[in-house]
Amino acid sequence: MNKVYLDYNASTPLAAEVADAMKPFLTDFYGNPSALHWAGQPVKEKLAAARKQVANLLSCSPEEVIFTSGGSEANNLALKGYYFKNQPKGTHIITSRIEHPAIMEPLKFLERLGADITMVDVDEYGMVSPKDIENAIREDTILITIMHSNNEVGTIQPIDEIGKIAKKHRIAFHTDASQSLGKVPVEVDKLNADMLTIAGHKLYAPKGIGALYLRKGIEVEPLIHGAGHEFGLRAGTENSLLAAGLGKACELAQESVYDSTLADLTNYFWTKLKEAFGEDVILNGHEKRRLPNTLNVSFINRVGQDLLHSIPNLAASTGSACHSGKVELSPVLKEMGVPEHIGMGAIRFSLGRYTTREEIDQVLVWLKEQV
Repeated sequence: MNKVYLDYNASTPLAAEVADAMKPFLTDFYGNPSALHWAGQPVKEKLAAARKQVANLLSCSPEEVIFTSGGSEANNLALKGYYFKNQPKGTHIITSRIEHPAIMEPLKFLERLGADITMVDVDEYGMVSPKDIENAIREDTILITIMHSNNEVGTIQPIDEIGKIAKKHRIAFHTDASQSLGKVPVEVDKLNADMLTIAGHKLYAPKGIGALYLRKGIEVEPLIHGAGHEFGLRAGTENSLLAAGLGKACELAQESVYDSTLADLTNYFWTKLKEAFGEDVILNGHEKRRLPNTLNVSFINRVGQDLLHSIPNLAASTGSACHSGKVELSPVLKEMGVPEHIGMGAIRFSLGRYTTREEIDQVLVWLKEQV
């Protein structure tokens, strides 16, 4: 076995079924979906079908799905768009300290324009307290944005509880669910979400496509102005090719989201790691409220980056970086209060649809050789 890919949280391979769904758009469906003639109307129908596939995964209306170029654009549309449209009502936004840069950077930008940002702490598992969210609410709070699950440690946030709090106070609530879709059930009404972000390349769709769920009645200012594409919220001729890929990926995710195979394989991996390394390996994140594919572990008194460099055929991510002999923990592990001698040895293994037990066994052999 030459190479093993355990970095599915970073990006997933394109599913064969998704590639097949996209192929006709390279040859047959080339018309503009806005055109009324024979070449455009079939593409419009395919685009509508893809939108419905995404909506089915979220249990929402197709008219509430806005196609974007990816998760980052969806987050920007949600945060900037809502702020620009609703700024007269208030300028206060609540988030957590462990959000993805695609949330943190737009908020920093809004801060320069007058927004007031409150960042709540997380506990040792990377979990946000709903009580802390409620305590942070002010009269001028207009938006709460908390990720559904953490991309590094996999901890799943109490989104439904936070959503209830937002709803009670009549505050818009956004969640970035990029890492969660296809791994755990995500239904917008159960989460009490007003806006929700999807990133295609996290669930076996192509890169360069995503979507924003926007609850009916929630108003945002478009980031891209022009013609009335995407219900007037994103100008530009729709990328029907990539939208078809995302639609098919969401259909596949709906079929597999309750399958325990991935969780069983991840648990097998963690059991074998504990057997092999005992107290020298520690789990980062919540033991139970965690994505079924994500295993962030620390090898005590080792540097995760060095460990991965010593296993060139393994693709995984580290939770620390080493610069000029000094180890810097990731912001997430730092906010969780993970000690440096533990955090510096962090590696995130994220499994996926094509991971096999044989691959896990091979990784265990490599790790034993190096550790």
